[in-house]
Amino acid sequence: MDHSSAHLIEFTTDPMTTKAIESKFTRQEKEEALGRSESLMHNKEQQEQAEYYKELSTIIKNYDEVILFGPTDAKVELYNTFKDDDLFSKIKVEIKQTDKMTENQQHAYVREHFSGH
Repeated sequence: MDHSSAHLIEFTTDPMTTKAIESKFTRQEKEEALGRSESLMHNKEQQEQAEYYKELSTIIKNYDEVILFGPTDAKVELYNTFKDDDLFSKIKVEIKQTDKMTENQQHAYVREHFSGH
């Protein structure tokens, strides 16, 4: 995951599939907001980022174990939005720093991580 998109991969015995969740703060929105005012752009970015993390948190609630991985700090920022919420207390969350990966590499990473349990 990064600040613009998260790939949701469910570990199953079936072939794994990837569902992408995109942040609504696009480059075009950034340029339009920046053209009006830098503080407006930052406010818009923070609002969109909060909505993006909220959407991901809602999905995470459906699992007992989750691994957040990727090349940016987005995974830590996401974790910080829900770590103190009791609704997430029984969910095992691991955070791993990784390089940018292809979809096949992501599937292999998830398979290796969860097969070792």
